[in-house]
Amino acid sequence: MAVTELWLVRHGESVGNVAATRAHLEGLDVIPLDLRDADVPLSAAGEQQARALGEWLAGHRAEIDAYWVSPYLRARQTLDVGLGDERPGAETIVVDERLRDRELGILDLLTMQGVERFHPEEMERRRHLGKFYHRPPGGESWADVALRLRSFLRDALSGSAGRAMIVAHDAVVMLLLYVLLPLDEAELLDFAAANTVDNASVTHVRLTETGWELVQFSSVGHLEREG
Repeated sequence: MAVTELWLVRHGESVGNVAATRAHLEGLDVIPLDLRDADVPLSAAGEQQARALGEWLAGHRAEIDAYWVSPYLRARQTLDVGLGDERPGAETIVVDERLRDRELGILDLLTMQGVERFHPEEMERRRHLGKFYHRPPGGESWADVALRLRSFLRDALSGSAGRAMIVAHDAVVMLLLYVLLPLDEAELLDFAAANTVDNASVTHVRLTETGWELVQFSSVGHLEREG
């Protein structure tokens, strides 16, 4: 049985999100964070968001046959807290490195102001190539992430799960929509400019006779109910 329904979840707020917001508000060049990206945990608010996601999961657990999650700590914590003590069998939870966040290479931990200051040539390259194809040295473009997600989906969608949840990152959610719906470069960039994948939000897509359709994007109703 192929997968016909997917819930795409962004991890809860991380300490990296908090540090990045602080750096932006204070006009810093570098985000004050002494952790590698894979080890960034949830913030206290992110843990609350994950518990609220757990309330949503409590009402949908019977609908979900499998869970796929990024190996990054903040994503694994979001799923762990969300599932709580009533965890499904280990065989239904798969950690897949292809769901990791986009790698930024030499631009990692720099604010936009910091990139302009330390790597003005990369800002010029980004303006020339566009957001989708610009690959910072040592990092990935959005196109690179889309390629590994195509590989992931080729394996995942042909499995035995009929309905599944993916817990990952905002860029991953956006690019899964790009691959599944599908969108072209311009449509993706327009959509991303007008919409944000919120922390601990749920995006729902379903397979129909004519292809995948977007049922709901970045829903945070469960967070609002939990205050």
